[in-house]
Amino acid sequence: MTVSPGRRERKKAATRQKIADTALRLFLERGYEAVGIRDVAAEADVAVTTLFSHFASKEALVFEQDDSFEQRLTRAVTGRAPHEPFVPALRREVEAMVRHCTADGAAPIWRMIDESPALREYEESMRLRHAESLAAAIAADPDLSRTPTASRAIARFVIDAYALARQAPSPDAVLDEIFPMIEAAWAATSAPADSTGAAGK
Repeated sequence: MTVSPGRRERKKAATRQKIADTALRLFLERGYEAVGIRDVAAEADVAVTTLFSHFASKEALVFEQDDSFEQRLTRAVTGRAPHEPFVPALRREVEAMVRHCTADGAAPIWRMIDESPALREYEESMRLRHAESLAAAIAADPDLSRTPTASRAIARFVIDAYALARQAPSPDAVLDEIFPMIEAAWAATSAPADSTGAAGK
């Protein structure tokens, strides 16, 4: 049964979203480097300590879906139905992430990121962190039976697929090209002891 969030959780989520929306508006209006944490807090009408209770850094304000994306990727592994193929479940999440990041109005945000060394570095570290979380979920799933090394390689392949699709004029075409490669790589990492192919779920 799904439990609805309580009033406190809803209020906390609303404050977080208000801070993120305010920060993004100021960054796009004035330039990322020209806006400080205190500017964002003042405009959002919250204390600086409140801002930092929701976001660990200035860069994190731009990537406010960071934690959500990471959780969705790992849930594609841990939350899939019994015997549901692993790679198609991951592709659905990658497609949803790409749709979010290429929606109308996203282009100015990505231009801002591309123009900021700090934001580019944060995005790269974020992708590596997502890949490590995804790899851990794959390696921990007994039905998948992959080594930590194979799990990390596949996870990085998936995260790179997202990044390439997000940057492409035709994201779907990129995913159509890359995911058969991921499927092939996944099949190639089957545990040697498994002669039935069960590890390739």
